[in-house]
Amino acid sequence: MVVGLTGGIGCGKSTVAGFFSELGVPIVDADELAREVVAPGTPGLAEIVARFGPEVLGAHGALDRAALGQIVFADTGARRALEAITHPRIALLGQQRMAELARTEAAYALYEAALLVENGLARAFAALVVVATSRTTQLARLMARDGLDAAAAESRLNAQLPIEEKIAVADFVIQNDGDREQTRGEVSLVHEALLRRFALESGGKKP
Repeated sequence: MVVGLTGGIGCGKSTVAGFFSELGVPIVDADELAREVVAPGTPGLAEIVARFGPEVLGAHGALDRAALGQIVFADTGARRALEAITHPRIALLGQQRMAELARTEAAYALYEAALLVENGLARAFAALVVVATSRTTQLARLMARDGLDAAAAESRLNAQLPIEEKIAVADFVIQNDGDREQTRGEVSLVHEALLRRFALESGGKKP
């Protein structure tokens, strides 16, 4: 069984994924896949440079994600062009990783990605978990994490699907406005619910 894990920018998907990992759940992280498909020497990076120019490269030939982000978050057409380059490659690599996990004894695996709902993939999974926070929390985390001012952070939030629309199609919602232990407790409850849903024993292994 593969469970989708998504949420808005700054909602703490990676934190929640880490708590699931502590419970023995394998994670495939789309952000990690995204970095792999644009690593130096890959066709993905070459296509990005051809589309956006050499200014999106750092000093050592790696993708300058901050420079690229400034372009695509300010221009819907540019963002769609980037997605057309990266998303098919990420999807293919994700399928390969999930095929590898199918041979393990884990009860289920998580596929963590920001755009599952936007890309129409929410119902491709056995269940969908959405990590949510208030907009105030999202803004504060985004500004602190990426060193953005309020206007730039607002722009990035406005470029994404409102979190309410993701919650509307979720099987489970983890509210991540509280402290780490509160969130860890919510993850544990969702984990147990998923095990029950999949009719698996509580230890997280196949019967």
